[in-house]
Amino acid sequence: MTTTLRPSGPLQQSEGGARSRPYEVRVNSRRVGGLLIASDTPFGPTVGEIRELAVDEGDRRRGRATVAALAAEEVLRGWGCRRVRISVPADSPGGLRLATALGYVEQSRNLAKDLAGEPPAPAAGSRGRPMTPAEYAAWEARSREEYADSWIARGMDPGAARVKAAADHLEQLAHGLDTPGTAFTVLEVSGVPVGHVWTGPRGEDAYVYDVAVAEEHRGRGHGRALMLLAEGVALAAGRRRLGLHVFAGNTPALRLYEALGYRPTGFNYAKELI
Repeated sequence: MTTTLRPSGPLQQSEGGARSRPYEVRVNSRRVGGLLIASDTPFGPTVGEIRELAVDEGDRRRGRATVAALAAEEVLRGWGCRRVRISVPADSPGGLRLATALGYVEQSRNLAKDLAGEPPAPAAGSRGRPMTPAEYAAWEARSREEYADSWIARGMDPGAARVKAAADHLEQLAHGLDTPGTAFTVLEVSGVPVGHVWTGPRGEDAYVYDVAVAEEHRGRGHGRALMLLAEGVALAAGRRRLGLHVFAGNTPALRLYEALGYRPTGFNYAKELI
């Protein structure tokens, strides 16, 4: 029996060149699953994504998903893409095996922690306080540039990365420190600011959008203290789950989050289309 892709909807194409199209996974004439293929993601027209790949329970473990993913890569090559991205839920062992078998490399992962009870109080001599307007102005300029650089490092065109950074900051922080649901907390130790954490809502959960310890104060446990402050902020806002995103190469951060009880909810992979 032959596994193929068949379009299940029209090709959607924007004036800027973005494309997307849904497909059915078929064995001969029988539908056994589906997926969505897209290009011109935030990374630009040469980066494609395979989304929502799913095979019906009765047809799994027969190589259907593998053939479908390879066929989707061919579609993306035909669209001029040179790189492909996929996201796999952490509770999909088959999807994780497939990504590894097809040569995808983990780029980042999403983590979350269920919150129960109040986090420990800050250590003696340390405290959390709201970020001041002056501190926010300095952070905003620096953070927007660093955010753009993080996308450039992952393959995005520099111009597009800076446009995205400006747009995302405006969307998330339309009113700066006064944006509803937003909290910027500074950690002070013996009266000296050593780091900050930005938390806000994402759906029903709270989310850590940015956390950083000043370079000269790293290696002293302040990252853990900041994450505990974030948990306190989330609980005070009535949120019982706290999520975040971390790059695969950031081993110290991964170890810290795991030690604090955060667990993966999804993995983000990519590979070059040769």
